[in-house]
Amino acid sequence: MLAEALVARCFGRPMRRIATAALLAVVAVPGAFAKDAPPASDDPVLEARMLRIAEELRCLVCQNQTIADSHADLAVDLRRELREMLQRGDSDEQVVKYMTDRYGDFVLYRPPMKATTVLLWFGPGVLLVGGLAILFVVLRRRSRLADDQFEPEELQLDESPAP
Repeated sequence: MLAEALVARCFGRPMRRIATAALLAVVAVPGAFAKDAPPASDDPVLEARMLRIAEELRCLVCQNQTIADSHADLAVDLRRELREMLQRGDSDEQVVKYMTDRYGDFVLYRPPMKATTVLLWFGPGVLLVGGLAILFVVLRRRSRLADDQFEPEELQLDESPAP
């Protein structure tokens, strides 16, 4: 262990256990006093609405997390902005519309089906079908080849005589 090696080098053998215990206490004790973060809003209903909406919006920095899950500065700002809009009395639909007007459909985890998002919805399926079709064609062509048209596999054996 690195800590024990450091202690052994700095102190003699008798002080090793005391110094190791002190080092572990310094590292472990702050975690015992950790607390959960208090909710940013005093109204639990408003906070639940904000989290429900935030779970439907993509973090533009992380891109694989919602703004509810992300710790990026932009996500923190967007959550604060969501909370302020809901406190003003905006509906959930108005908040989502504001975000999509500002950042586009990319901010939505489930973008709507429209002409600009067709590739997003069907692109993975098209790529899968295309890949399977190419695999099928290649395997079919190879099965029609005669055995002598394949390159023989060469074994890489060391056949030099032993001294």
